[in-house]
Amino acid sequence: MKRDFLTLWDLSAEEISHIVKRASELKAGADASRCPLIGKSIGLIFEKASTRTRVSFETGIYQLGGQPVYLSAREIQLGRGETIEDTAKTLSRYLSAVAIRTFEHERLEQFARSSTVPVINALTDLHHPCQALGDLLTVQEKRGSLKGARIAYIGDGNNVANSLVEAASRMQMNLNIACPEGYEPDPDVLERARAEAESDIIILRDPREAAGRADAVYTDVWVSMGQEEESDARKKKFENYQVNDALLACAKPEAIVMHCLPAHRGEEITGEILDGPRSVVFDQAENRLHAQKALMEFLLAP
Repeated sequence: MKRDFLTLWDLSAEEISHIVKRASELKAGADASRCPLIGKSIGLIFEKASTRTRVSFETGIYQLGGQPVYLSAREIQLGRGETIEDTAKTLSRYLSAVAIRTFEHERLEQFARSSTVPVINALTDLHHPCQALGDLLTVQEKRGSLKGARIAYIGDGNNVANSLVEAASRMQMNLNIACPEGYEPDPDVLERARAEAESDIIILRDPREAAGRADAVYTDVWVSMGQEEESDARKKKFENYQVNDALLACAKPEAIVMHCLPAHRGEEITGEILDGPRSVVFDQAENRLHAQKALMEFLLAP
């Protein structure tokens, strides 16, 4: 039976722990000559621009012995009116799995319902679970364990925040989210996470309060793809939510700084903090590769 990875809810805590552990092993060079995806072709449908997601998936598939097949929405019939269902059924005859980076989460779910091969969420407007897997690997590396870690997320309650909420619930991490009123994570995601969590998932308005006692301070851009018309209003709303020296002083002295990238230096985070000694943002970026390799191995070569 095929397994999809559309949100972190698709994995149990034990499965997430296995994937994080396996990602760490792969990063260390374990089974360097093993090619679990040999003879398999993985489709990559991208309807949004990408740097880290595209390169980490293409590289990871190649390193596992598979063939990445990049499919720009502008270059396939999906972009010319073919239905999602017909595209999914057709590609299932050629490919061993499909990773999709798109806008509405419903498009991803619609594709997965018609696909007979595993579907991986490479980002939607609602969720970014592959980023969360890389983040879990990063926290594990820097802190030694996930359970009991306190993450302070500062800024917009976007897809990254939603997946962090799910990660905190699954892995017994504490999560403080500081955002202006009206910019909270998805209410359905919050409700389910709080119902299942054995840890704190708290919404706050004061970013300094959120950063207090934090093991990691995390932020993302204030204006995501597709929100450009809201740029001026969002920048005004979030002007007090910048990760800077004053905010970081509220966290633990050993707290790390996280950002999923790309960053808008001088907006949600200062350049000094992004490039500073407590920043692990480029470790996060690298860990996308290892986490996604472990995920694809889990889904396709258990």
